[in-house]
Amino acid sequence: MTYQKRIPEFYGFRIYALSTLLYLLLVLPFAGFLILQNLPAIIEKRDSLISKSDVSSPAPTIITSDTNNSQIDFNVNTEPGQSGVTLNIGSKTDSNQVNDLQYEQLSNSFSFLLKSLLICFIGGFIYNFPFKRYFRRKRLHRVTSDKLTAFCKKQLLISPWVNAGILGAAYLATLLYMIMLIYQSPTDYDISNTLFTRFFFISLFSSLLTFLLVYFWEKHRVNTKYIDFLYTKEELRKRVFKFRIGKIRNQFWISSAMTTLLPLSIVIVYLSMSLTKISELNLTSLTDEQVQILFGRYSNLFKMVVESPDPEGLGDLFFINVTDGFIMLVGIGVGIFVSFIYLLLFVKWSTLDIVFPLKELLYNMQKTGEGKTINYTIVRNNDEIGEIAEGYNEMSANLEKYISDISMMNEAYYRFVPRQFLEFLGKESILDVRLGDQVQKEMSVLFTDIRDFTAMSEDMTPKENFDFLNEYLSSMEPVISRNHGFIDKYIGDSIMALFVGNVENAIDAAIEMRSSLADFNLQRKLENKTPTNSGIGIHTGNLMLGVVGGHGRMDGTVVSDAVNLASRIEGLTKMYGTSIIISQDTLIKLQDPSRYNYRFLDVVKVKGKKEAAYIFEILDGEPEDIKQLKILTKPDFGRALQLYKSKDFDNALDLFKKVQKINPYDRATQLYIIRCKNILEFGIPEDWDGVETIRDKY
Repeated sequence: MTYQKRIPEFYGFRIYALSTLLYLLLVLPFAGFLILQNLPAIIEKRDSLISKSDVSSPAPTIITSDTNNSQIDFNVNTEPGQSGVTLNIGSKTDSNQVNDLQYEQLSNSFSFLLKSLLICFIGGFIYNFPFKRYFRRKRLHRVTSDKLTAFCKKQLLISPWVNAGILGAAYLATLLYMIMLIYQSPTDYDISNTLFTRFFFISLFSSLLTFLLVYFWEKHRVNTKYIDFLYTKEELRKRVFKFRIGKIRNQFWISSAMTTLLPLSIVIVYLSMSLTKISELNLTSLTDEQVQILFGRYSNLFKMVVESPDPEGLGDLFFINVTDGFIMLVGIGVGIFVSFIYLLLFVKWSTLDIVFPLKELLYNMQKTGEGKTINYTIVRNNDEIGEIAEGYNEMSANLEKYISDISMMNEAYYRFVPRQFLEFLGKESILDVRLGDQVQKEMSVLFTDIRDFTAMSEDMTPKENFDFLNEYLSSMEPVISRNHGFIDKYIGDSIMALFVGNVENAIDAAIEMRSSLADFNLQRKLENKTPTNSGIGIHTGNLMLGVVGGHGRMDGTVVSDAVNLASRIEGLTKMYGTSIIISQDTLIKLQDPSRYNYRFLDVVKVKGKKEAAYIFEILDGEPEDIKQLKILTKPDFGRALQLYKSKDFDNALDLFKKVQKINPYDRATQLYIIRCKNILEFGIPEDWDGVETIRDKY
């Protein structure tokens, strides 16, 4: 599931047109009846019926009742062979004039409505055009101006009210115009009981429904479609709505009113309009057959009322004629159809307004729960769901900050406890480390140390000492990392680094460290500072890597004789005047020894070790001129060393002097010359076996 949405089209005219169509569906049935009532054929037929009623023979008057708009006379029919009651009902206003007036009112109202709608449609187009242009340019991946973006961003949230108000203005103006027409009607007939007045009430309810439809339709699209593309993700983490917080309960009440109450009100209006008073028939008498038609199964009951001495209330009773019944059925049918459309729309909108933000929130919660990243949700609603989304975003922000703090803390921990150290122990986090955790690994141990640092530090202040060390160590640390090693610890001006796997990584790191040292010294010379030098020793062997200490203070370290030997080998670089020395165990594990220029240096027994170690010098760590001289003299140096080990000190001395003559900077050659001279002068020690015992710790 993904909530990456395509850029939508902005609806303006479509909402106006469909809302107006639903309005017309509600009002046209009754309007059609008003038009139908004015047809000449219907009028002539009605006039014919009235004229026939007027030529009837008058009978003695029994009761006369004068009402507001009609004159009612009840007469007893005494002609032979005929029984019944005569009801004389006379209207003060001619029905033809009333029909003509109502048709004129309806025609004027529709004409005014069409003009108002045309004006409002133009106004709506002008208002909505920037939105349509903005989203169209977005869909075409074109740049939108800052002015256009600012307008759309400012107006988007109030666009439902503005669009509903623009279209509602046309209906409101029409309703006011209809009220003016009603009160400009002649005063000699009942305004409240005319068909045009009833049409006004239908228009009133229909206008209210249309206004609410436009508002909620536009509001639904703003919340679920548009705000994603106008506001930034950071802005949408909180509610961008400025008006007060709403309630889901209110939304359900409004939806219920829109889908049931208001459409039902129109049905009730149609029902009330279908009722016709008996007094409106303008009949001079009611025969038994007419009483039977009007009252049906209850005709006997109402016949007794008609024949009673005081039947003056009979003219106010209601009945439903055929035409009114047809209008009622059509009106109710249309009302139910429109209610069904409203029901479908509002169920869809209400469902999406509630379910879509919740699904979106759940989706982001699941993604966040997977631990991949922090996912924020869009706050689309201004109700309880919006509060939940906003609360989730606030929680996510705090969680992101907490994770960021933890990550920064872990990074800080890794500066003290290397990440590789935890990986070797099989730990995910430093929190998993326990006292006594350990693992055995074959590693190459690299030691490096600054030459004569003690003497250098005497000429520097404590701050300058710290600055120098940090500058030097900072230049060495990346080299070790690039060559797949990690620093186990800093020991003053010394570095202890570990390399797992190919021993070439350790030697490559040592060579590159010497190159970085040359750059470091060049910079110091430019700053008129004393250059420095270093030695590097490497040994490969099995180590125990683990956690030592107590429960109150623990440390990760490596414990092995290999570590001590690597440290002693690094010290020998001072004695032999070399840059890089490796042990035999390191050399024999090289996959391709020919990659490097090296020479056999000596067999030594360092302090604290019972077994002798063969040591080799890596020439690639020397300055280029020294390196080439050592490569040039390597054969003679090797033969001289072989003669030395074979106790042929005279010939060895001659060869060493030859090497020294070519390369006077070779400290190892100078050392062997001194040894040869001492042996030739003082004799060979009794226990001498060619192994040099180093009693001092360098």
